[in-house]
Amino acid sequence: MFPWLDANLMLLLVFILLGLFSQNHTLVIAVVVLLLIRYTPIKPALPWIEKYGLTISITMLTISVLAPMVSGKIDTSKFFTNILDWRLLAAVAVGALVSWLGGRGVNLMTYQPKLITGLLIGTVLGVAFFRGVAVGPLIAAGMLSIVLFFGASD
Repeated sequence: MFPWLDANLMLLLVFILLGLFSQNHTLVIAVVVLLLIRYTPIKPALPWIEKYGLTISITMLTISVLAPMVSGKIDTSKFFTNILDWRLLAAVAVGALVSWLGGRGVNLMTYQPKLITGLLIGTVLGVAFFRGVAVGPLIAAGMLSIVLFFGASD
């Protein structure tokens, strides 16, 4: 009846509704931008976004995390004077663990793309209902890769 109405579009519309319901503007903007790309002449840009979007996004996230240090809002001299503080050591350990999980997540998403939909739905639900942020798919995929590794029977 409506050839433009497919499962992908319906799922994206659900994501918009979840974003509006949870007042998560980032999610709404991301889905609207992707829909605009899909239904306009710039649709050929989607493979480029798929290929480079994650790298560009991680780079922008890294820049935003490092910006307070560069601007002077974070005093890095305290890092070196408190190097043995257990909280600082725990932060370093957790940062390394999460980074490792993210790397495993990228690999899992590359080699088992069928799992991406589930990870995305879970991330959107986490964003919508638990005030999470959309960096979850990489970490979730990393955690899933460990579960799959230890639970792998095939």
